[in-house]
Amino acid sequence: MTLHSDSLADAPTRVRSTNDVNALPPLSRAIPLGLQHVLAMFVANVTVPIIIAGAADLPAEQTAFMIQAAMFVAGAATLLQSLGLGPIGARLPIVMGTSFGFVPVLIPIAVGMGLPAALGAGLCGGIAMALVGSCLRWVRFLFPPVVTGTFVVMLGTLLIPVGFAYVGGGFGAADFGAPHHLLLAALVLLVTLGLHQFGRGIWSEAAPLIGLLAGYATAATFGLVDVSGVGEASWLSLPAPLAIGVEFHLAAILPVVLLAVVTCAESIADIVGTTSGGMDRQPTRRELSGGVMADGLSSVFAAVFNAFPQISFSQNVGMVALTGVVSRYVVAIGGAFLVIAGLVPKLGALISSIPDAVLGGAVLIMFGMIASAGIKMLSHVAFDKRNMVIIGVSLAAAIGLPAQQGLYAGLDDNLQAIIESGLIPGALCAIVMNLVLPNREAGPAEHEPS
Repeated sequence: MTLHSDSLADAPTRVRSTNDVNALPPLSRAIPLGLQHVLAMFVANVTVPIIIAGAADLPAEQTAFMIQAAMFVAGAATLLQSLGLGPIGARLPIVMGTSFGFVPVLIPIAVGMGLPAALGAGLCGGIAMALVGSCLRWVRFLFPPVVTGTFVVMLGTLLIPVGFAYVGGGFGAADFGAPHHLLLAALVLLVTLGLHQFGRGIWSEAAPLIGLLAGYATAATFGLVDVSGVGEASWLSLPAPLAIGVEFHLAAILPVVLLAVVTCAESIADIVGTTSGGMDRQPTRRELSGGVMADGLSSVFAAVFNAFPQISFSQNVGMVALTGVVSRYVVAIGGAFLVIAGLVPKLGALISSIPDAVLGGAVLIMFGMIASAGIKMLSHVAFDKRNMVIIGVSLAAAIGLPAQQGLYAGLDDNLQAIIESGLIPGALCAIVMNLVLPNREAGPAEHEPS
């Protein structure tokens, strides 16, 4: 007799395996595996407040405060997503962080209306995402495998240029493309690939972390690591809700809410990418609904605690596919570490001292793994003329539009920002074409578990 119980399904099992979503590995394995998830997303998570604070010309003290808030909120959101709370949370190995997708829209709001208006718009966007998540069972038909698989391919494809930017030394680096950047990235890449393919046990699972440590040690040896920020940082900084405040302006709320609703497709794609890449299955309705609701409520929490909208981090989806480690408790440990990093500025400063080129060698593999996970998902879809045109046109919109900004330079700034993201027009193309094109051969692959 088989028992079906949410409480039994959610209970951790103390086993050495890391390829079971409910496994609780020994801490000697779980801590380094959780740490490498944090290292994969750390810089990207804190880059968003740095960019927006710089555009709004905020003082250094306020920028540092927002960086700490970003870490604390990302950790809390990761715990909610991986461990769950009632119907909220996918209970999957998903790492949360500050969404890059909202940056083009939030910058003009922060500059023109002030930071409280940007946080208020983010709060409203979070509510919209939570509502979509709660109603997902009725709108799930919008996201069959041909659509979500295309989303995942788009995510990986659009992130790969970002990975190469890290390889060159980071966005705006004065010595971008210098030989030492390329050599550091190549070292991390080779160590990670070598251990992943030829290592066994923890050596294979922790390949990205070991690669990062090798790159960091090499960079430090040649004086390429700046740790001055560690000495200047304080030991403790407690979160202060509504320290910046929130304001509600309709002109700010509308574009952010629209973007938040479309971003739900990205969240679904990440959840599908996690289960497909790590567990070779489609997500259940509960996982999808809970995951999107967690994104929304985490974004509301973020606005209250002086941070920007949260979403699952695609590079960590690639991490799951790369390592095969699908234990959600491993990711929860990473979330706890992020919370600590948000409370201990010195720890956050140490992690942020990792050179961009070192990170580039690791994230480049992960971004490529995201795209390959999407291809794997699409391999289960019938490649008839209908599905091929959905995939082709969506990828064309996602990749081509950001490369030719002059095509829409005359549009409203908010529309430009939405189109320039690539993912949103690509996602809309996939959703709309799936609805309007006749589907005469829907097969078993078009269904997902309940």
